[in-house]
Amino acid sequence: MNKKARYNNIIQWFQANMPLAKSELNYRNPYELLVAVILSAQCTDKRVNMITPALLESFPDPASLAAASPETVYEYIRSISYPNNKAKHLVGMAKALVENYDGHVPSEIKELQKLPGVGRKTANVIASIVFDKPAMAVDTHVFRVANRIGLTNNSRTPLETEKTLVANIPVELIARAHHWLILHGRYVCTARNPKCNECGIAAWCEFHSKNGK
Repeated sequence: MNKKARYNNIIQWFQANMPLAKSELNYRNPYELLVAVILSAQCTDKRVNMITPALLESFPDPASLAAASPETVYEYIRSISYPNNKAKHLVGMAKALVENYDGHVPSEIKELQKLPGVGRKTANVIASIVFDKPAMAVDTHVFRVANRIGLTNNSRTPLETEKTLVANIPVELIARAHHWLILHGRYVCTARNPKCNECGIAAWCEFHSKNGK
């Protein structure tokens, strides 16, 4: 099967079976999503959703978070991974929003990446979800799934994966495809024991074909 056919079939399956795919992080505005995505690095969305209500009640906007100390923020997020660094990033991010963007989350990826704690993946998440831009955020799930099922050719870096996916997915579907691949990797195409017998795209999966599943 050539790559174009694989993309077409997999995309069609997701469109039919997962038309409303979206982030599992809870948020009400761009600021809240930015906080949640920074916290989600190497941490589950479920854990982040347990932490953010109290955190955002105390710091409901960039100004209030910018006025806090990392030590204070740490007490709210101490149960997640890397709480010290993330507390510093959150306060730094909030200060940057207040000082450089009038308290608003910027829509451009390059501007988002200037914020403390915001790398390319996080910037792409915000740009695609909040501002509906055709940005492909590549986390560990997307990176693994894209390589395993044959959408990419053994890409060695998230950036390589991102470029390949963006080049082969229709522009209007790129933001949604990010969620398709994340959710598929989280619940079906898991890292150690992929559930091939439950997989709706197994017929077009390179891994499935090569391993005689």
